[in-house]
Parts: sequence; C-alpha cells; structure tokens
Amino acid sequence: MANLKIKLVKSLNGRLDKHIATAKSLGLKKIGNETIQPDNAQTRGKIAQIGYLLKVTEE
Repeated sequence: MANLKIKLVKSLNGRLDKHIATAKSLGLKKIGNETIQPDNAQTRGKIAQIGYLLKVTEE
C-alpha cells in the first residue's frame, strides 16, 4: 500500500474548529509541516475535508 506525503500550505487561523481538529489529527500544526500517512479511506476523507489547506503527493 502506498503512502501519502501531506504538507500544510495555508494557515489554520480563522478556520472552522472542525477543520483545525482534522489538521491536528493528521499531525499538522504550522504552515510547512509535513507528515506521511497511509493511503486509506480515513486519510482520504480527512484530505477531502481540508484539501484547500494542503498539498498532497504520493510516495
């Protein structure tokens, strides 16, 4: 199974609390933070919710 490299490219300031919680559940706290997550349905759902804040690449 492939992994996804996820990078936070936009600020969390002023966003919905639900979106901030989703970013933190992915391990993203500040602009420029990157994390590697498994490519599964749960991760894809989180990306779909806050995709406008992220840059996603496959590894």
